[in-house]
Amino acid sequence: MFKAILVDDEAPARSELRFLLDEVKQVEVVAEAANVREAIEQLKDKGADVLFLDISMPGATGLQLAEALNRLKYPPAIVFVTAHSEHAAKAFDVNAVDYLVKPVETDRLLQALSKVKNYVSSFSPGLQSERIPVEKSGKKLLVSTDKIHYIMAKDDYSYLHTEADRYLSTVSLAQLEAKLEPYGFFRVHRRYLVNLSCVEEVTPISGGTLLLSLTGEEESIPVSRRRVAALKKALGL
Repeated sequence: MFKAILVDDEAPARSELRFLLDEVKQVEVVAEAANVREAIEQLKDKGADVLFLDISMPGATGLQLAEALNRLKYPPAIVFVTAHSEHAAKAFDVNAVDYLVKPVETDRLLQALSKVKNYVSSFSPGLQSERIPVEKSGKKLLVSTDKIHYIMAKDDYSYLHTEADRYLSTVSLAQLEAKLEPYGFFRVHRRYLVNLSCVEEVTPISGGTLLLSLTGEEESIPVSRRRVAALKKALGL
């Protein structure tokens, strides 16, 4: 899920947008701000992938904040949310990802979130060419993170499963979890780490647990009971 900060001097507007974002379940709102100064403080404190930003506010405007953030090496995505359409051209001059006019409709918000996803995936530092060292038939290889469907721990080793093969890693599952979490991997069980983008089906089973069916994989992956709630949240279920 993306981390978002809502910036609007009107509390009801922030509340309405938060409600819509909670409904679509793709964004975690980590903070709110009523002006640019508060937004900068919250951004420094909490960090964010995206700012939903009003334009007309007391003091500095949303356009001025966006222009300032553009000077960062890795600026957050900016989605302007305003009652006025006349600022759209200026908004895109400061590299806004999208421009929403109040009242925001759910379908239009989903379009904006799709653009945010593309922006974050292309702009996030270090997420483009990460590869994991593995062993296969006595050879040392490198496997790209987007090729890995799931990882299974066995004894002191980890086995990385792709659509075409299985590879051995001497790195522990806990270490791989820490390394791969930013790439959409989720620890569903003490023995399994799953690429969430490969999850095709979630099946409830007795005892309050789940089984996952993954793209191109015959084996179903168990989810431990204590991880069920967190997994459902991560998948937007």
